[in-house]
Amino acid sequence: MWKQVRERETGVINSKLFTRRVKSDRVSSLQLSNHKEIVSAHRGAINSLQVDLTEGRYLLSGGSDASVAVYDVQRATEYVAGGLVAKHKNILLVDKQHEHGHKYAVSSAIWYPVDTGLFVTGSYDHFVNVWDTNTTQVVMNFKMPGKVYKTAMSALSTSHMLIAVGSEDVQVRLCDIASGAFSHTLSGHRDGVMSLEWSTSSEWVLLTGGRDGAIRFWDIRRAGCFSVLNQSHTQLGRRPPFLQRVSTNKASTSKSSLASVSSKSKTSQRKHVNGNGSKQSSAAKKNVIQEKASAGKRLHPGLISSRDRSTAHYGAVIGLKMTSDGQYLLSAGSDSRLRLWDVESCCNTLVNFDIVRLQTSKPMQLAVSPDPDLVFVPCMSTVKAFSMWSGQTMLSFRNHYDNVNSCWYNEQDQELYTGASDRQILVWSPFKSNLEHEGVAPDQDNWSD
Repeated sequence: MWKQVRERETGVINSKLFTRRVKSDRVSSLQLSNHKEIVSAHRGAINSLQVDLTEGRYLLSGGSDASVAVYDVQRATEYVAGGLVAKHKNILLVDKQHEHGHKYAVSSAIWYPVDTGLFVTGSYDHFVNVWDTNTTQVVMNFKMPGKVYKTAMSALSTSHMLIAVGSEDVQVRLCDIASGAFSHTLSGHRDGVMSLEWSTSSEWVLLTGGRDGAIRFWDIRRAGCFSVLNQSHTQLGRRPPFLQRVSTNKASTSKSSLASVSSKSKTSQRKHVNGNGSKQSSAAKKNVIQEKASAGKRLHPGLISSRDRSTAHYGAVIGLKMTSDGQYLLSAGSDSRLRLWDVESCCNTLVNFDIVRLQTSKPMQLAVSPDPDLVFVPCMSTVKAFSMWSGQTMLSFRNHYDNVNSCWYNEQDQELYTGASDRQILVWSPFKSNLEHEGVAPDQDNWSD
């Protein structure tokens, strides 16, 4: 650590590389926190976790006992063990006893992206509620045709206030907070929708995963999905850097231009030789037009075709997570497979993740850390951290007593929060020595002034 500080001071490494190395060291030392504890207020399984996107301070959780709780992860409620362990109790709790509380399990709880004054919950009682955090009152609700599996809002949105809802119904519904009504529905899945994810590079693009094994890409401004992922459509490894792609594209265009020039010269020679070139050229044009028309029909997103029925998993898609740069998508299926997709080409990158065992009864929540590139996956009662590019298991977290349902990585503090069916919310923090607990720097002795 101090070697890197000296290199930064002398200018050997720049600030970005220094920050990346420090974060990488902290993430690689994640362990069950010995200085922070969240006292769970739930009496059932923890189904959803999210830290607010504005301050990175308030943790929102939803449980199968129909309760929703908020915790302040920056300021402790009390200190125990001589002030060494900080306990964080709930500062807000809504349960069945509340007049507008959910009646059945809360499957999804998310913050309003730009303000902690609102949060949204989805439940198995078929309702999606929008809550005022300060008054703990429901300001509006939406009735769904079946159990609500997942809700999501775009963190990039500046033009709409839409909540995407996946439920037992085959249609994805978009609820508009501004009007308090349904905006429109997205039809294409052949079974219930268990996972949703808004794009991290466009406020108009929504990704959905269904029990039919399909992952669909939607532009909410138009009808029909514009892409369906196919697990057999593959490419090996990461895409090349942008500059390299530009140079290869220029080379290919120059080659194609030379080829087109040569082909034009050949066709002109043939016309002069045959003498009836006008008839042949018109026939060729008709064939090209017919081929383009047929290709357009085959690829039209509104039609049911072989491409439209492509599947990303041999079972339900139970988890989706997009990287922060919007270039890659991670998916988890009930076939106990993890797949990494290139969003631009819609290809399976063929990253061979280590064999995992995933629970298949309900959706699960994945988490991603950007430095280094790790994906945290609930694997029954264990959480495993896989390298995104090699698929190897880098870390394992084993302190839960029952199946883990949700993970959330707090990039601000490099902490991981996990919720499980054992009713506990565990905090995984970078290693902190006893000297740091006592307020002494690691390179300082106890007797010096």
